[in-house]
Order: sequence, then structure tokens, then C-alpha cells
Amino acid sequence: MRLARRDLLRFAGAAALIPLPAWAREASYPAPTREAMLPVPGGRVYVRVNGDLAGPRAPLVIAHGGPGGTHASYLDALALADERAVILYDQLDSGRSDHPGDPANWRVARFVDELEAVRRGLEVARWHVCGHSWGGTIALEYAARRSPAMASAILASPLISTRSWIADADALRRDLPADAQAALAACDTPSAATSATCDAGTAEFYRRFNGREPDPPTMLAYSRANGRGFNPRLYETMWGKSEFVATGTLRDYDGEPLLARLDGARTLFMVGQYDEARPVTALRFAARVADAELAVIPGAAHGTFTDRPDETIAVLRAWMRRHDG
Repeated sequence: MRLARRDLLRFAGAAALIPLPAWAREASYPAPTREAMLPVPGGRVYVRVNGDLAGPRAPLVIAHGGPGGTHASYLDALALADERAVILYDQLDSGRSDHPGDPANWRVARFVDELEAVRRGLEVARWHVCGHSWGGTIALEYAARRSPAMASAILASPLISTRSWIADADALRRDLPADAQAALAACDTPSAATSATCDAGTAEFYRRFNGREPDPPTMLAYSRANGRGFNPRLYETMWGKSEFVATGTLRDYDGEPLLARLDGARTLFMVGQYDEARPVTALRFAARVADAELAVIPGAAHGTFTDRPDETIAVLRAWMRRHDG
């Protein structure tokens, strides 16, 4: 097993970094080559494509985090459209997709079926599937189906099981300053901790382990101009009020048995150095998948695409080139 011979595999250190084009940070994002509202179980989802879906290299699709997030956090991945199509989409009840607001749709299996419906709707024969955070759950479940359409799976800062996620959060909370730990502890009790106290403790956790760099103005402007943003009702129904306590429908989620069903030679785990999905936990998961690989993005927290876009794109570029066949 490759991972038995090393603690961390840093693609970014081995691959030449290809800087992002100027538009990614200084101007606006390029217009999509194609946009569509595609039918999926429960409604329609917004999809944007940059690049040629019929090109020689398999496209990349990214399943966003949340639940309830949007595709806007992954716009820097459009830099990869210079050699393959990049597909971004909003899950049902998120972003620019339909918002039926029916909790019956908010099931893991339906979100996985949704991803496959996007593939069929775009008539893609083969693609690389990257899922980030909650999107990593979707990618894990999709990869476990062993679809012949999947060139590779990239599990980016993934939610593999709720118990492991909460264990990571608890471990990282112990690394916070004493005042932030006390604030979060007060918010865990039935006592009347003020919302300001809870917000301050949560903000310190997020600053260290969720996103270490501010969202780029280009991304914020894009989000404001492109429909609805984050859906808190979906997030709270499936997860809960905060990253630290799962009270929603995902509270007992356990995808760890699915690790045995992955094609390890085509599976990459990718996390940030300071990720709330801790590298040590990702390493344990990767070690359970024969021939899987782990990439740690130096300097990044959970939001690798926004914290360290050059390094993240370099990892994805190198990985997919190796697994296009």
C-alpha cells in the first residue's frame, strides 16, 4: 500500500504550479461555454460548463459542499478548462437550481442520483468526479457504485462519517485559545449563552480551520449577481446549527463501509494542512483503500479552492492527467 510508506503525499510539492489566469482573482470569471437547467429527481438543477465536453480529456465535475452551498466556491477550478471541460452545478434547493423546498428530496441517495442525472443530461461518457466537504459524501457514494463512467474520484475534505467529523471538530476545538473554547462550551449547554458569544467562538474556529483567506471579491460579486446563495434551512435540516453538533438527518451517517468498495487506484483524498477534516483522519481513511493516494494542500484550511487555489488546481491537474485513460 503506497500510504504505508509515507505520512503525507504533497502533489503540490512535486508538480509544477501553474498560476491562475488574471481573471480568476482580478477581473471577472469567464462566461460559461454552456448553461442549462437539467431535470433531476425532484426538480431541475443549474449547470454551467466551461470548455469542450467532447474534448480529448475527460471532464471534471465538482459537487459542492453544504448541504446548501453553491458552485461559486469552486470558480477557480475553471482554470482547468484550458485542457478539459469543467462542470459546476448547484444541487437541488441550492443556488440557482429549483427550490421546491421539500425535505423528502434531502436524502443522500437522491443527491447521488442527481449527480448521475447531470452526467446523462450533458451526455458525458466518462468524467472525473470531485466532491468537496458534504459534496465528498456524494462523491464517495457515487464512486462506491463503480460506474464505468467514472475516470477517478477526488474526495476533497470529505464528510466520510459524522462520528469522524465530530471527533475532528472536538480535537480542533482543543487547539483554540481558552476564551474561544469557553465560548463554544457555553454554547453547547442549555444555558443562555448569548448569540454574540457563540458567534465569536465559531468565528475563531472557522478562521483557523475552515477558511484562512477571505473570499475573493470576484467570487463575492459573482455570487451576488447569480441568484440565491447558501440555503440555511437545507443545512440545518440535514446537519444542524453548527459544525460541532449534528442534529439533522446526517447525524448517524456512516459512509466508512463504502471505502472497501472504492477503486483505490483511481481514488484521491485531498485535504488542507489546517483542514477541519483533519489530514490525520483522511490518512486513516485512505489507508483503508488499497492504492489510494492522499494530497495535503500546504497552508490551506477546509476551503482549499479559495485558500490555496494555485496548489489545489496543480494537484487536480496532475492527478487527472494520470487517470484520463
